[in-house]
Amino acid sequence: MTHPDDLLPVGLEDALPARAAAITRALREILGAMDAHGYDRVRPPLVEFEHSLAGRMEGVATRRMVRFTDPESLRTLALRSDMTVQVGRIAATSLREAPRPLRLCYAGEVATIKADQLDPARQRLQLGAELVGSDSVAAAAEAVAVALDALDAAGVTGLSVDLTMPDLVDTLSEEALPLAPEQREAVRRELDMKDAAGLKAAGGEAYLPLIYAAGPFEQALDKLSALDAGGVLASRTSALREVAATLGDRVRLTLDPSERHGFGYQSWFGFTLHADNARGALGRGGTYAIKGSEEAATGFSLYMEPILEALGALATDMRKAVFLPLDHDRAAARRFRSDGWRTVAAVTGDEDPQALGCTHSLRGGEATPL
Repeated sequence: MTHPDDLLPVGLEDALPARAAAITRALREILGAMDAHGYDRVRPPLVEFEHSLAGRMEGVATRRMVRFTDPESLRTLALRSDMTVQVGRIAATSLREAPRPLRLCYAGEVATIKADQLDPARQRLQLGAELVGSDSVAAAAEAVAVALDALDAAGVTGLSVDLTMPDLVDTLSEEALPLAPEQREAVRRELDMKDAAGLKAAGGEAYLPLIYAAGPFEQALDKLSALDAGGVLASRTSALREVAATLGDRVRLTLDPSERHGFGYQSWFGFTLHADNARGALGRGGTYAIKGSEEAATGFSLYMEPILEALGALATDMRKAVFLPLDHDRAAARRFRSDGWRTVAAVTGDEDPQALGCTHSLRGGEATPL
């Protein structure tokens, strides 16, 4: 019987053995893929000063952070809600003299004080990689390729990439399709919602065609190019074509030029990763500037929950496990473990090997199927 004191807060949950094993396996493969591309892992602390977490990236909402007072300094501390911010701080401080481009990767838990409407979780495992020192086309193409390699390594199939242009409204509103500064946020919001009536009401009627310039990459980019008032987007569309060319036919590629959800601090380029078997996005990335140092960077973040959903049955631990009776051959058991088997040793002698998840039993130094 569950005691009321044993209940967890809304949005938090335990990862039981099978799920924890799947997480560990996917984590190992993803970090291994990032390492293979030259990204060195950093491990920032779970808690920092609130001001530091909010001060390195645009669009970081402190109201979503779990905050409390540090008894030592009496300053406000916060649990991290996004590790990208911390990597930016590390690059701008401890590693400011390191050669550029600087490639860093990370994995760790993040938390928010309140879940959003699309995701009930308040604690998530975030993984990612950041290339600090460049937001070029080459950097953008590398970020997408590394993210895809990481997901491939974890076993995710049916991948697609949706490209976007996070600063599209700012670029167009300067001269080509003028907007007053106070109108821009409303126009961004209505474009993101794909609300034609709301867009008109916000004074962004000239931006209506952008709602329909979305879909398969080549078709959508052609529509966007046709709408390019004064050619201000020519360099952007050309850059997107270059990024797409590096991917070839590796994944399905789409374009939604006005998508803003999840791109609070990206600059000219952004991308979202999807998989056939996952309802939500597996991750997002793009180009940005580290606030304070104003250094250009490019990177991406992945989230474990949708990755496990995309993996489905592949996330189940399928390793062979051999049951070791009392007084078993210990040298044989070591040999099986070194070959990648799991071993489960008897303690009482009354165990049911199959109930313990074993597929084999050790008999005469050999593994006999159960």
